[in-house]
Amino acid sequence: MMAVNRYRIRTQAESGNRSARLVLSLLATPDKLLGTILFGNNVANIAASTLATVIGLRMFGDVGLAYAPMLLVFLVLIFAEVAPKTLAAVNPERIAFPAAWVLAFLQVVLTPFVWLVKIFSNGLLRLLGVTVEVQTDALSNEELRAAVNESSALLNNSHQNMLLRVLEMEKVTVEDVMVPRADMQAIDLDDEWDEIVEQLATSHHTRVPVFKGSMDNFVGIAHIRKMFYLSQLADFNKETMITMIREPYFIPENTSVTHALTNLQEQRRRFGIVVDEYGDIKGLVTLELILEEVVGDFTTIVPGMDDEITKEEDGSYLVRGNAYLRDINRQLQWDLPTENAKTVNGLIINQLEDIPEAATCFKVDDYTVEIVQTRDTSVHVARLKKLNV
Repeated sequence: MMAVNRYRIRTQAESGNRSARLVLSLLATPDKLLGTILFGNNVANIAASTLATVIGLRMFGDVGLAYAPMLLVFLVLIFAEVAPKTLAAVNPERIAFPAAWVLAFLQVVLTPFVWLVKIFSNGLLRLLGVTVEVQTDALSNEELRAAVNESSALLNNSHQNMLLRVLEMEKVTVEDVMVPRADMQAIDLDDEWDEIVEQLATSHHTRVPVFKGSMDNFVGIAHIRKMFYLSQLADFNKETMITMIREPYFIPENTSVTHALTNLQEQRRRFGIVVDEYGDIKGLVTLELILEEVVGDFTTIVPGMDDEITKEEDGSYLVRGNAYLRDINRQLQWDLPTENAKTVNGLIINQLEDIPEAATCFKVDDYTVEIVQTRDTSVHVARLKKLNV
């Protein structure tokens, strides 16, 4: 009864299995169930002990009092404890379903005795400071993760990874998945009109941020396809474009991706601008970036963009400075530290506490990091390699 999978039993009960329903009803009051089982068990054991003593005494005299307990212990252990309980533990549902009907009947018959035992036992526990409450069978996040990991025989790797990513989403913030401000492709309204039209025609994104003069002077979001279509018409100009720009939807940087996803759905948005505690723009996040946290990378690769991770012949990897450490750990099955940095560039600066120069090399835990190329005040390309430990 205690070894059954309650989730499987609940599913069978919802499908109309009467035995499964009875098992669930018995498990709903475990104190009554255990009281019934233990009452019957102890009555049977004491009765058997008394009977064995009488038989031993009549057959062998006083020496039979020594033989009877030894023989009884052997018989009870084999036939009443170890063998049947092992069988029930291996086949819990097969045993629990028919046993539930017997136990339900005994629970009704023995109600007065069980109630009396329950009163005394619960009273004793309260005197010892123990609160008697029925424990919920809801699983914690860690228990769910362990259940998913143990179900590898029933799930293929892709489905298992998706479930694990869903469980991790509450710990992931939009800052972990956003496109940083430096990598944002945006339209500046102060540019020449011909340049803006060219940008509309060549953009590889459906929606693009729009600002005026500086990214801090943010205007809104432009729907590229609609505007490019209208740009072919003679009456389309900068003023007409401004009227079509949608107000931005701002998301605090520490918002979890689960809350961000819910908020974007409620606002019917596909695009959010990430801001820090001072209201400054830090980057942008899209529905596609959030969904990639569950299903993995699926967005189309933009032409001209190099791969973030490239394997070398010596077993090392060339990575871009703006590559996320979480993505590297996930793709290479590594364990780079992510407590104080989000990207490779952040990891390097955090370790060196300075703007590094090319050819600088250092060690982080079980990994070596070499700066290959720098650009302005950041690392553009680095070489990472896991040490053989």
